[in-house]
Amino acid sequence: MDIDLLYVADCPNHAIARARVQIALDRTQLAAVVRGREVQSSEEAARLGMRGSPTILVDGHDPFAGGADPAALSCRLYRSDPGFSGAPTVEQLVEAFGG
Repeated sequence: MDIDLLYVADCPNHAIARARVQIALDRTQLAAVVRGREVQSSEEAARLGMRGSPTILVDGHDPFAGGADPAALSCRLYRSDPGFSGAPTVEQLVEAFGG
């Protein structure tokens, strides 16, 4: 599995997203290559499918994006049972990874 973590430098949530991705991978015992990539332009965000920072792509697909979500360089919010957060929960990531 390939996981790309797309982020913008000014958004602080990529560190927590990366940590949660690692916890989810540890829980599922899945092998994955995790790459971080700083996105610097709207054009790059659109080309990569970034829907805000951080965007987590699993094998090139954003499991948390709605069909009409536009590309964005802004900080992203994820909805979960506890409310909104700057990164998906570990449980959401486990589910996204197929665990």
